[in-house]
Amino acid sequence: MFGKKDKVATFGPGLVFNLVGDGTEIRGSILSDSDIRIDGKVIGDVTTKSKLVLGTAGTIDGDVSASSVDISGTVKGNVTAADILFLKASGRIQGNITTSKMVIESGGEFNGSCKMHGQ
Repeated sequence: MFGKKDKVATFGPGLVFNLVGDGTEIRGSILSDSDIRIDGKVIGDVTTKSKLVLGTAGTIDGDVSASSVDISGTVKGNVTAADILFLKASGRIQGNITTSKMVIESGGEFNGSCKMHGQ
């Protein structure tokens, strides 16, 4: 910006961190190869080949698919975590879960069915 080269925040070799901030609403699906953190609202599916973090103020009305998923907010849709799903105490899932490993903190809510598979 203003004649200088813009730099993109990276976290690891070639990985870019994507952020949907608090107060932001996205209507439509998100597809990424990199980590995603959502503190706002997404109405649509969220898919990443990397990690998805849903903050306490974050909501997703749609299906989620990621390598690992860390939920502190609310998901109304199915969640697929190829590796591991963390459902924090403030987290809520209304939908089905497919994962190989799962951790649910005391207070976390999950309403749906769960299918666990090996690595």
